[in-house]
Amino acid sequence: MEWIERLNGAINYIEEHLGEEINLNEASKIACCSKYHFQRMFAYMADIPLSEYMRRRRMSLAAVDLQSGDNKVIDVALKYGYDSPTAFNRAFKNIHGIAPSQAKEKGVVLKAFPPISFRITIKGDSEMNYRIEKKEAFRIVGVSSPLEKEIEKNFKIVPTMWANAASSGMIAQLAMMMDSELKGLLGVSSCNEAEDWKYYIAVASTKSLPDGTEEYIIPSATWAIFTGEGTNQSIQDLEKRIVTEWLPTSGYEYGNAPDIEVYLNPDPQNAKYEVWIPVMRKENN
Repeated sequence: MEWIERLNGAINYIEEHLGEEINLNEASKIACCSKYHFQRMFAYMADIPLSEYMRRRRMSLAAVDLQSGDNKVIDVALKYGYDSPTAFNRAFKNIHGIAPSQAKEKGVVLKAFPPISFRITIKGDSEMNYRIEKKEAFRIVGVSSPLEKEIEKNFKIVPTMWANAASSGMIAQLAMMMDSELKGLLGVSSCNEAEDWKYYIAVASTKSLPDGTEEYIIPSATWAIFTGEGTNQSIQDLEKRIVTEWLPTSGYEYGNAPDIEVYLNPDPQNAKYEVWIPVMRKENN
């Protein structure tokens, strides 16, 4: 239960700071993982992006403030981090369907989004095949693109990147460079706090860099490696199950290394793949 308690502690921290700029680095420290992994876990477990959850909570509290006392719209907007009344009006209307100025009207209908609290639910309705492996550092070669700090925005960036790599011939070029133990086309999310967030389409290779490519060193780490097959959607489903079903009761927590998707065949509709999650033993185990 400690894993869930830490996650709930991070949510409590966010709740206590909704009236100011929220430091997601601090929240992720409470959850004992990186900011990237914290946002990812939250989205999978809550079925809503963290940024949208915070927006809904702020607009819920803003509605209460507007209905109680003589609070001015501009004051409430500033309280919840909106320097522009126009931006606050748009955010409020998106949640409640009315303008903030209408919130004080008698009989008006507003929406409330209570704080989230997580708990473990043991499902076990279908098996998950995985293995734990320790890997020394290895080099990958490929192309990269910056990732947004709000991870839901990357659901558009990454597919576009794959499409461009396929149409330009880069994927075929990279496939010819594989010469290391790890065989397969790699999708690597490098999102440590000390560096810019990037997504790589790459292969494990010791060969020299072709034009337009770069190298990245995957650090030595322990990995939980899950196998699967199907479409791109099935990969996302597997990643969600890892976070919501396997990780909470596994005796492991997120380690400090990139997430890796290993595509073992080129068929996007019937792919065979592995999902690599960096892990480390919980301190109390």
